[in-house]
Amino acid sequence: MTGRILVTGGTGFIGSAVLRALAHDDASTVTALARRLPFPSDAVPGVEYTGGDLTDPASLRGACGGVDTVLHCASHVGGDEDRCRAVNVDGTRALLAEAARAGVRRTVLLSTTAVYGAGPHRGLTEHEREPAPASATSRTRLLAERAVRAAGGTVIRAPLVYGAGDVWVVPSLAELLDRVPALPEDGRARLSLLAVDDLARLLAALARDPGLVAPGTVHHAAHPDTLTLREFTGLLGDTLGLPVPSAGLPLDAYLARLAEAPGTVSAHQARLLAEDRWYRSTLWSLTGCPPGPGHAARLAEAAAWYRRYLATRNRT
Repeated sequence: MTGRILVTGGTGFIGSAVLRALAHDDASTVTALARRLPFPSDAVPGVEYTGGDLTDPASLRGACGGVDTVLHCASHVGGDEDRCRAVNVDGTRALLAEAARAGVRRTVLLSTTAVYGAGPHRGLTEHEREPAPASATSRTRLLAERAVRAAGGTVIRAPLVYGAGDVWVVPSLAELLDRVPALPEDGRARLSLLAVDDLARLLAALARDPGLVAPGTVHHAAHPDTLTLREFTGLLGDTLGLPVPSAGLPLDAYLARLAEAPGTVSAHQARLLAEDRWYRSTLWSLTGCPPGPGHAARLAEAAAWYRRYLATRNRT
């Protein structure tokens, strides 16, 4: 199944990777909706770009004309509840209204496993635990999920996503290692992680053929191979030269040490890396997508980007 695909958030970390994955399919016409159009050097060849702001419904008029599938990758991540609601909730509803006016057949929403709230999460399936979001971002993204499902769309919950363009997962861990040279709970927490290019392939497959999954359903986009925090830190040591602490600390002692060392990563964010958060996923078999070359290979591919980003951040 092919046709015209509209991708929101097309200039973002995940959205731009999705555009690159879709651009390889000559049978699909791909349009990216973005608040700010990219510089020509940053645009993905073969993709049409159009301006539109989710917080301005009038700017969305006509964006869904002739579109078969909307792949909604745009969201606001942060602590400002009003901004999160404006983008994630009201913006999603405005997009759905425009899609309905244009007769779009299916919407696929990229969401997050953070909607489950506090851990531990050990091998969760999609319907094993009711979401209990604990932040403005995850609360409003859950409301966006409900709107999309009510409209017959599909929700994809992604875990921690890394790769070129990631400014949260690996940079946050690098900062934590610098502030506290130890791992919470000896790094035993088991995590679901996913390389952005592998997530992009899954989302591109669903955008090309939304019939691969049933309308109104929720699916995890979790890599079948999980890693402990210590194992992931070890891979970062191998690829980026980050320090790999031999020491471990109980979580309370770790957080106390963290509070003594100023930084941007909060205690709440540190907890996300200190407790089990891994999920089961059937999307690989449903879409026929292989899960990729593995975490070590994907981190090696992104190593040059991470080195540049971390060096720049350390100078500021």
